[in-house]
Amino acid sequence: MSVTAIIAGQGGLPVHLVAALRAAGAPFVAGSLDGFPPDLPDETPISFRIERLVPFLDHLVGLGVKRVVFAGAIRRPRIEPELFDPQTAALVPRIVGAMQTGDDAVLRAVAAIFEDWDMEVVGAEEIAPDLVPGAGILCGAPTEADRRDAARAAEIVKDLGPLDIGQGAVVAQGLCLAIETLPGTDAMLGFVAASCGGLRANPKGAKGVFYKAPKPGQDRRFDLPTLGPETVRAAARAGLAGIVWEAGGAILLDRKVAEAEAEASGLFLWAREP
Repeated sequence: MSVTAIIAGQGGLPVHLVAALRAAGAPFVAGSLDGFPPDLPDETPISFRIERLVPFLDHLVGLGVKRVVFAGAIRRPRIEPELFDPQTAALVPRIVGAMQTGDDAVLRAVAAIFEDWDMEVVGAEEIAPDLVPGAGILCGAPTEADRRDAARAAEIVKDLGPLDIGQGAVVAQGLCLAIETLPGTDAMLGFVAASCGGLRANPKGAKGVFYKAPKPGQDRRFDLPTLGPETVRAAARAGLAGIVWEAGGAILLDRKVAEAEAEASGLFLWAREP
């Protein structure tokens, strides 16, 4: 049986993928970018640097790796030119050219390099399909006003896509209260909780929704929006009515816990058809 490599970043997703592979009895190894250690208490990931990418790829091939999944959050690492080995240095034009285009281009370029070493790059849902819920309302009941806010938020996130700013927005009563930027979802929802109570036109009207979706044209093997119980708690603190995401376009961690948290807080969870 071929070996799967999890290139693990930070957050809960790598933990779920490890659990899925263990449950299936599938052999795997974990790797992590130097400086971004994942929270994998039962694993010791193979640490690598971009400047030494080729030796790392050769090591994976030697371990029998045929399938690779990228999971978890990382930031762009600082590149130290003096650390490049000759083989990896030959890849610099591909990587640097992609960096000048955007994060999605970087991920595509890295995936293409892994594929050059005969490793198939797959999305997290190929390892654990249950992490990506199908279309439908998981709990709660959005009102017509909530549905209008969700449609407005989806339009905003779609238009943000070409700018590569973020994958989320908060809309209440048709007004955009916040968009997701580099600090991420928690920072955005924290801002809404702290600052936006008085911005709703009608204090007794729709509370608003948090919407999340991949960027248009995004390679869905990487960086799918990820939600979970902590997202639910943050949305509740922000006083929102619910969380909406593009069906098939987001990962939901700890689904049962997230649903229970949402029901306890009076929020709905909705995987919305695009």
